[in-house]
Amino acid sequence: MSIRRLPEHLVNRIAAGEVVERPASALKEVVENAVDAGARRIAIRLSNGGLDGIEVSDDGCGMSRADMALALERHATSKLPDDAIEMVSTLGFRGEALPSIASVARMSIESRPAGDDGWQRVVDNGAVVSEGPAAIPKGTRIRIEQLFARVPARRKFLRSARSEYAACLDVVRRLAMSRPDIAFSLEHDGRRSLGVQADEGREDRVAALTDRALADNHVIIDLLREGIALTGVAGLPTYHRGVADHQFLFVNGRPVRDRLLVGAVRAAYADMLAKDRHPVVALFLDMPPGEVDVNVHPAKTEVRFREPALVRGMIVSGIRRALDEAGFRSVQRADPTALGAWKSEPVSPTPIGAMPIFDAVGASAGAAALFERGDRGGYSSSVADRRPSFLTPPPMARAEPATQAAPEVHSFPLGVARGQVAKTYIVAEAEDGLVIVDQHAAHERLVLERMRRAMEGTGVQRQALLLPEVVELDEPACDRLEARISELAEFGLELERFGPSAMLVRATPAMLGTGDVQGLVTDLADELAAYDTALSLKERLDHVAATMACHGSVRAGRVLSVTEMNALLREMEVTPRSGQCNHGRPTWVKLGHGDIEKLFGRK
Repeated sequence: MSIRRLPEHLVNRIAAGEVVERPASALKEVVENAVDAGARRIAIRLSNGGLDGIEVSDDGCGMSRADMALALERHATSKLPDDAIEMVSTLGFRGEALPSIASVARMSIESRPAGDDGWQRVVDNGAVVSEGPAAIPKGTRIRIEQLFARVPARRKFLRSARSEYAACLDVVRRLAMSRPDIAFSLEHDGRRSLGVQADEGREDRVAALTDRALADNHVIIDLLREGIALTGVAGLPTYHRGVADHQFLFVNGRPVRDRLLVGAVRAAYADMLAKDRHPVVALFLDMPPGEVDVNVHPAKTEVRFREPALVRGMIVSGIRRALDEAGFRSVQRADPTALGAWKSEPVSPTPIGAMPIFDAVGASAGAAALFERGDRGGYSSSVADRRPSFLTPPPMARAEPATQAAPEVHSFPLGVARGQVAKTYIVAEAEDGLVIVDQHAAHERLVLERMRRAMEGTGVQRQALLLPEVVELDEPACDRLEARISELAEFGLELERFGPSAMLVRATPAMLGTGDVQGLVTDLADELAAYDTALSLKERLDHVAATMACHGSVRAGRVLSVTEMNALLREMEVTPRSGQCNHGRPTWVKLGHGDIEKLFGRK
């Protein structure tokens, strides 16, 4: 077959296949044009998820009649004043969007620049069908109808109206988040689903477009390094999602879905989130245009950095530094579902004969004295003779003699310990409510941070085992551990190969003691299998430290003294990221006085 030039309409359809995949793709291109036109207000209307119609109106600079005709030609743009494409600072610049969309849909463009008359042009699947004057305020209005109506092969691959609408909403949300100086509104089938005002603060705009609860559960990111600025908000590790659809990443104001950035966010939360949970973040990278290539994807959703290691390091360190400064904060309120489980139920009287009895030896001296006095409620000493028949056993609680006065509640954010429940949860009284602490999760985080500080200082102290312990593993697991013997030694864990399928443990980190050595080494082998090749050395070390900390922390079921409980609370208050354990679960929750009053119907 001989080589031939493709006809113009087929070239446009091929280009449309790269630029316009679905209604959300067309909407993205048109809204980006409105942003680049200097609009201060952008109104969007969708019909049937964008399948039947998309309308975008803006108050930007507008287009003259001649510019409108030129805008519908391929590779015609006002956004590249010269040939320096690497210095582009606008969202769109390829000059393919409008002609590509017009080649697979019916498009109507109305526009009027300041001080000029309005003009309209209608293009139906690449052919101009009408044009003429238009009555329109300054700005541009674009309508897209019957998308892919004449390309059934593309139309049948579109999803349901609900799914297409969700994709359109995500596009608008990301563009609105990148420009808090612009007002955005979105209507779907006559119902307004999104509206934000101009000149909002970045934090307010992010919270308005994600979840209002983020306003109380985030930290501020602000880092400048080598001419690159990283700003934004990052949710606390205990404020997370089951999917990664609430991660908003921007480079020079451009929404992107870059694997490098997503991986950096994941690394920053590596030891603070469970593997199936995802953080909520909105990060904005601003850098010289020459340091990033935005021309590597037709839809401009991926970028390439000149210094990827620098960018990745900034995101990891920026998020971790902000979380460190947040200290012991977490999502402090109890989950509403869990709070709803606290129910007040009527107590039905139980027949006296059905109540358990106890012997005289089990009765407390205080209870005996009460009945012997005969001075309350008309009881006399004769009643005391019947007490074994209806008194319940005394509560089986642990009490300690008060050797010194309890500390003042208002002196500490996490309050003072009042007791222990189920040998797992510490109950503390704070000035503004009741604090419940998971002792294992909290101590796990504290041990990890101690190990990190030791690594940065003189190193982790080790404790030699009186008798070295042999841990049997499969040969690949032993190979992985043997390759990391020197790194593990930095944490105080001395290993030695002991035949093809066993490792000999000679010493363990002193702060962990000599607990479950078998479980520790086995888990470390599993961690190295999952992350060894994908992570950097520091990230691998963090995983090792987190695994060791889990094995060395106070277990649920251990009885703690009041002194130990208070010591744990005080260390939590001064330890970074102590609001969540190494797996992303909260270490403490708080029931405010108002919540407690609601439980008892006082509010």
